Amino acid sequence: MLPSDLELEEDPLRLRLDFHDESVILHDFAESVSRTRLVSALDIAHAFARELDLDTGLLPREALWWAKTATGVRVAVWREPKVWTIRLRERFEAPPRRLRLPMPGLAFVCLPGRQPPYVFAAKERPSATTDVLYRCPAYNVFDTGRVCTGSHEFPSAPSKVPEAFFESYFSAVESTGRGRSRRYPEDIGQLWAELRGHASYPLDDLVPHGTVADIMRIGQ
Repeated sequence: MLPSDLELEEDPLRLRLDFHDESVILHDFAESVSRTRLVSALDIAHAFARELDLDTGLLPREALWWAKTATGVRVAVWREPKVWTIRLRERFEAPPRRLRLPMPGLAFVCLPGRQPPYVFAAKERPSATTDVLYRCPAYNVFDTGRVCTGSHEFPSAPSKVPEAFFESYFSAVESTGRGRSRRYPEDIGQLWAELRGHASYPLDDLVPHGTVADIMRIGQ
């Protein structure tokens, strides 16, 4: 309440919200008889959000979606199927081997502040939230789809993240080599050995991860 000695006109209380651990109670004093009811915190957030002006700014040319989450803005960037140059380190002390390998279409979910991105494969460019995305058929990607960056620093610009992913060194380790291939579930490297010199990736070998809707919520 305002101090009584302030020379201000009376400003009657019209509405009050009480936030409890498990509920929100609205007190409405606008009419002669006050009313009290339970309300949804999400409805309150939506009501306040209607007063905000938001825009995405300029998005990368191949952007799939933009999302504002509790952990920050995320932009998903698409790369069409193509043959990439991959630098594979099979042993820590050995120099990397350069491979030319076909990859399926890839969706990179880029986070703010140079955080490690997520990457998923797709049989075609996603066009609906019900479309299925697949595990990226590569080393250096955890089971969640999050990229293991090691000492490689990713750029802050989402448009540059896909190329930065393939500029990094891939380490042929068991932990990120399993579960990437139907034909070779224990080691994606066995499939890589077969694909050298091929122009396209065998899409029927991809392992499902989740829908686009699932990926949009991942890590929140």
